[in-house]
Amino acid sequence: MPDRLMAAIREALTDAAGWEFDHPTDRTALEAALREAGIDRYVALPYAHKSGMAAELNDWLLKEAESSRMCLPFATVHPADDVHAVVEAAFENGARGLKFQCPVQEVAPDDPRLDPAYELCVEYDRPVLHHAGTAPMFGDSPHVGIERFRQFREQFPEVRACCAHMGTFEHEAFLDIARADENVYLDTSFAMATVVDRHVEFDPAVIDDGVFEELAGRIMYGSDFPNMPHAYEREFEGLIQRNLSETAFEALFRGAAEQFLGEV
Repeated sequence: MPDRLMAAIREALTDAAGWEFDHPTDRTALEAALREAGIDRYVALPYAHKSGMAAELNDWLLKEAESSRMCLPFATVHPADDVHAVVEAAFENGARGLKFQCPVQEVAPDDPRLDPAYELCVEYDRPVLHHAGTAPMFGDSPHVGIERFRQFREQFPEVRACCAHMGTFEHEAFLDIARADENVYLDTSFAMATVVDRHVEFDPAVIDDGVFEELAGRIMYGSDFPNMPHAYEREFEGLIQRNLSETAFEALFRGAAEQFLGEV
């Protein structure tokens, strides 16, 4: 995110959750930290909290990505924008997919205003990632939850879609929909961190190793880096300590993401 927007996001998170952030936001420093942690590539996930800013934000990120060997840029759009025009321009200029921070953007996955975006995802073969779960503080939001995500899937089953944070706090329901729908993915960001219980009421141990074996290829490693209140290693240390097969490990840390992005 641009500096002013990133600062505003962090301030909002600090006010809402009391979290503090020590990670760098400058792209050069951010990428150096990721390389040190063994990361080859990362997906940048912008979101627009108000109308009229998505196009400029997408352009900024796409230009940043041109100078990076690591960054895979997604795009975003606000439901009050000219959704078709904003998304089409982003895809034409290299955006690899779409991101919606549903509770912050106040738009549910099944909001009909997003239909032009999903239609373009089909046309351009681009995936979409939603924060569609109720964690960490969105239990009262009408824009998240398994029912809103399920309605979206019924309307656009051909779109590859990831629900961030393992769908917490409705992880069991989101796991079930992933079992039934081969185009549904989940990511581990924050939810599977070894320190997640310091910040929200969730225990990664409730998702056993068998889930990662059963859904190998559709659960992918992710983090909220750099906007997370703990060391980066906390995101993956618990995952690499699990008793998983080589196939499941490869899928978790590479294969599922490549499949989601349409690279395989």
